[in-house]
Amino acid sequence: MHDFSFWPAVLTILVVFGVIQATGAFLVYVERKICAFMQMRIGPNRVGPKGLFQSFADAIKFLTKEETLPGYADKAIFILAPCIALTTAMLSFAVVPFGATDDPASEEYSKAYQFLIAPGIDIGILFIFAVSSLTVYGIILGGWASNNKYSLLGGLRSSAQIISYEIPLGLSILGVVLFAGSLNLERIIWSQAKEGFFGWYIFFQPLAFLLFMISSFAECNRLPFDLPETEQELVGGYHTEYNAWKLLFFFLGEYTHMVTTSFLMVILFLGGWHFPWIADTDSHWILKLIVFAGKVTVFILFYMLVRWTIPRFRFDQLMGLAWKVLIPLALVNLVLVMVAKEFRLSLWWLLPASILALVSAGVSASAPRTQRAGIRI
Repeated sequence: MHDFSFWPAVLTILVVFGVIQATGAFLVYVERKICAFMQMRIGPNRVGPKGLFQSFADAIKFLTKEETLPGYADKAIFILAPCIALTTAMLSFAVVPFGATDDPASEEYSKAYQFLIAPGIDIGILFIFAVSSLTVYGIILGGWASNNKYSLLGGLRSSAQIISYEIPLGLSILGVVLFAGSLNLERIIWSQAKEGFFGWYIFFQPLAFLLFMISSFAECNRLPFDLPETEQELVGGYHTEYNAWKLLFFFLGEYTHMVTTSFLMVILFLGGWHFPWIADTDSHWILKLIVFAGKVTVFILFYMLVRWTIPRFRFDQLMGLAWKVLIPLALVNLVLVMVAKEFRLSLWWLLPASILALVSAGVSASAPRTQRAGIRI
């Protein structure tokens, strides 16, 4: 007898990666439509009804363009860089639940299908951070191998930005890990679902949610944190010299990373597939899948709305925000969580404490510099 138990995993991998790539292409269309709406334009409207097939036309254009390699570039690393960017973005999604999963502590867990590629990974969050942090290598190598000053500056900016914002990103989730008692994303969802709507961690960790969301924008190189590829200063940034499928890989990696971080925000702070009166612990998996997709869609649209709303920071403001604001706030939030756990206080005390810490940081940051320096005028 042959064991065909590996086929569900293989099919899941093929379906998930195919859907992610198709979703990335569709999100380009959605973002262009949102941009047109906010700027009172029409947007894509030529290819297909309402321009729906524009993204597929763009993909064909990318794949059929003439391949060019700059004569002064390091050709091996130049080709390897976009492959690293896309591979790491795809690999980090392997442990992210995208639908209903059983309680890992139940006996039914190993008997039923779980909506994720690699179920039962107890270091899920750690795996995602470890893999996604490798994305910076694709960007740095792409900028360096191009042997172009604009590309090199974009790669240097990206290395400083991603490394800096990974610190508050990691610190912001430690409170959630302490609440759930696990790094397993499935257990984190179930720990919130069992407590109901008011068990979602956003109510106890609003400051951590805000820090995670801001850091995710920076990790995805999305406005207002798109300094590595700002066209007004660096032509195209780290991918100035790229074209055809290599440029397509960079774009797919960026949109995949955006989808992954949207899933993480929903899983860590908004109960995952749980929603009161619609999708509870004993609800059908279809309802859970719809709720999960709806929540993630809201965050993806929020990413796009912010892009066409807020202007980008200067680079010194970008770095100052990470080191002078986000990291101290993340440490304060972690201390508050540890105090509440140590003295067994009600977790609801963390809500006003987080708001107070955020308001205090805002007042301190907005105070005139002469007053902060102790100089009276």
